[in-house]
Amino acid sequence: MQSVPRCPSRSQCKRYRRTVHRALLYALGQRASNNTVLVDRPSSTPLYAILAARLSRRDFVRSGVAAALAVTLPRARDAGAQNVEPAKIGFDSVPPSVEDALKIATGYEATVLLRWGDPVGIAGNMPAFRLDASNTAAEQEAQAGMHHDGVWFFPLPYDSGNSARGLLAVNHEYVDDGLLHPDGRRTWTEEKLRKAQAAVGVSIVELRMVDGRWELSRPSPYARRITARTLCVISGPAAGSPLMQTALSRTGREVLGTYAGGANGWTPWGTYLTCEANWHHQFVRGGEIPPELRRYGVGGDRGYGWEKFDERFDAGRHPNEPNRFGWVVEIDPYDPASAPVKRTALGRIKHAGACPSIGRDGRLAFYLGDGEAFEYAYKFVTARPYDPKRRWANRDLLDEGTLYAAKFNGDGSGAWLALEHGQNGITEANGFANQAEVLVKTRQAADRVGATPMDRPEWCAVHPVTREVCVALTTNWARGHDGDPGVDAANPRSHNIFGHIVRWREAGDDVAATSFRWDVLALAGLPEDPDPEKRGRFKGDAFGCPDGLWFDRRGLLWVQTDVSPNQLNQGSFAALGNNQLLAADPATAEFRRFLVGPTGCAVTGFTMTPDARTALVNIQHPGEIAGGTSDPDNPRRVSDWPDYDPNGRPRSGTVVIRKRDGGVIGA
Repeated sequence: MQSVPRCPSRSQCKRYRRTVHRALLYALGQRASNNTVLVDRPSSTPLYAILAARLSRRDFVRSGVAAALAVTLPRARDAGAQNVEPAKIGFDSVPPSVEDALKIATGYEATVLLRWGDPVGIAGNMPAFRLDASNTAAEQEAQAGMHHDGVWFFPLPYDSGNSARGLLAVNHEYVDDGLLHPDGRRTWTEEKLRKAQAAVGVSIVELRMVDGRWELSRPSPYARRITARTLCVISGPAAGSPLMQTALSRTGREVLGTYAGGANGWTPWGTYLTCEANWHHQFVRGGEIPPELRRYGVGGDRGYGWEKFDERFDAGRHPNEPNRFGWVVEIDPYDPASAPVKRTALGRIKHAGACPSIGRDGRLAFYLGDGEAFEYAYKFVTARPYDPKRRWANRDLLDEGTLYAAKFNGDGSGAWLALEHGQNGITEANGFANQAEVLVKTRQAADRVGATPMDRPEWCAVHPVTREVCVALTTNWARGHDGDPGVDAANPRSHNIFGHIVRWREAGDDVAATSFRWDVLALAGLPEDPDPEKRGRFKGDAFGCPDGLWFDRRGLLWVQTDVSPNQLNQGSFAALGNNQLLAADPATAEFRRFLVGPTGCAVTGFTMTPDARTALVNIQHPGEIAGGTSDPDNPRRVSDWPDYDPNGRPRSGTVVIRKRDGGVIGA
């Protein structure tokens, strides 16, 4: 175990601790209002044989619906489980497009609601966005961040079901310094670092419908920015562990900032879960990389430069600082003074969502993907049920429970393997001194128990009626290279460039079950492709690289795609056009294209209001180029969306979608 380094300077430690102390007094001061959160693989098998051996899709769905109709499910705001009618896709397909424009199904309209740089609505602090990117770090702290990803709608008042007024939580995953600063990274200053750190995290904004159109309410008492410098509380089994202690935080119970929030999650008591994904990019470490850091990708310099003016991101000087990132972070949008809480019981990975499912006994399972090649799918089951009547009683619910990693067997069965100290070979003799170490080293624990390496597991989604769970396996370009464990039943392609979607049903429809049955819902790609390794297996419109997943209350599966700029509109991907949003009927595996984004973007972060008459979707990094950072001298080289201003630059944005007749989205 690494020792905690000495404080680099007494004054620096003193200032940090003073800030932390004041914040913790407030965050942990028992402000117990109802609105506060306190703080070995099978041999290679031909694809046709794998698919033939799977559960019949018809039987899978029939049994699921029958079981669902035979029991009254608890209603969760996130699922809308009161509606059990079969899902029907009620719109005509949008053709593929390579235009720098947002295309949407006939009968719908889409409006940009919140762009990078728009003021979030903090009273007395609403700086306008400057087209030349000359906004200061302080101004960016009051503006929406870059690269919108996960998004969720919270009604106002809380638990009202109101679909005309609410709060929106939006993730800002990472930055493009070529767009963020007038001269990009040609020079690097502390001010630029502060601005970059202010452009990630989460925005909370208030919105309302006025005369049939959505607008932001500014100023708003709920408006808030959470950034890479916001004081966060660390809770759960790993809080206070020596692995969480640093020279600047000797308690190991607090940390400055959350960032790299890609996918998201939510709770039935009305809190937001931002999920730290590619947090390793900002850390550097010279010399030989310890295996603990190497397992999470910490190592070479990716050019962000955070360590130059914020020494926490030099993992050589502060070897435990990376342990404080890679968590699910709970945020109460209704209490702007509450501290975000990093919930360590859900494990430390590159989180790609935290999708809940409520069991008959009130306990919850949260389904989690680790968004990297050959990583795992997980679930966390709470130790006790949630209380739907007393919101405050759920404030520590995510601190106790069992974390599992998934094993997918070749016969269509599956098992959840507990990542618990003392079980399944997770012992001190094997490198895990206690449960805190299990959680800090979640990937190593999943290695030890023999979970199934997956083709980059991203977002999960839970059907509101049948409770079947889907996970997006976005792509795996690492196939055929060093470290490839070989194909298996759940990951059947030897060169999986297009991705696929796997689904499962828990035994007895019990969220706490330790076994399940699974099948492949769809193999993405072109259905007419002569190469069986690339041929799509589904009905309807071609797509590639499924990333975001979300079920609406009728049981339609909404799929967002994220083909990398390195492949977008090239080679095997040329026929797909720009990234897109599709709706899928899980009973028939029919996919229909609903929306196509502008050039260079990813489509991500889909959700709806409770009445399902408004949808919200994020358009991330329009204009992104292969290789990453934009040219500050030519920021509009690929895209002008959404402003189309010759003096501006492309901006990520949240888009609000309405049906022109006011009806239910997708019906």
